[in-house]
Amino acid sequence: MSNAIKQTGAQLEIVSFHLGDQEFCIDIMAIREIRGWAPVTPMPHTPPYVLGLINLRGAVIPVIDMASRLGMKMTEPSERAAIIVTDINGKLVGLLVEQVSDMMTIRGEDLQPAPEIIPEPQRAFCRGIVALEKTMVCFLNLDTVIADELAQAA
Repeated sequence: MSNAIKQTGAQLEIVSFHLGDQEFCIDIMAIREIRGWAPVTPMPHTPPYVLGLINLRGAVIPVIDMASRLGMKMTEPSERAAIIVTDINGKLVGLLVEQVSDMMTIRGEDLQPAPEIIPEPQRAFCRGIVALEKTMVCFLNLDTVIADELAQAA
């Protein structure tokens, strides 16, 4: 988690979404657009969490099943499923999620560090935990979650 965010008391705008029974969120600044589920064109020799490619107004972008990428059961595409198109270090990547939940603003001090009991490889995926009124939300570090795909695309 960035200490700069916490120390300055900066506000973050986030979008939360469901994967299984858990809720996650990402920084709204990383989002290009949110679109409904559309079938993808599968690509051979890719990890199971890389579902395939979509054409987004002439740009061909990979779509990743976020649940599968995080070690959870794969997402079953449905009417509620969405593809969150993100721009990560100049690369477009689609993230399949079960359902987009909310858009909200949080204060930097509301972002708590991920518990140290979580092993380091998995903890690197989480920028921190946002404690909301009824639930805890993992703030994903997309740079780490999508690092393998970005390295292959470079």
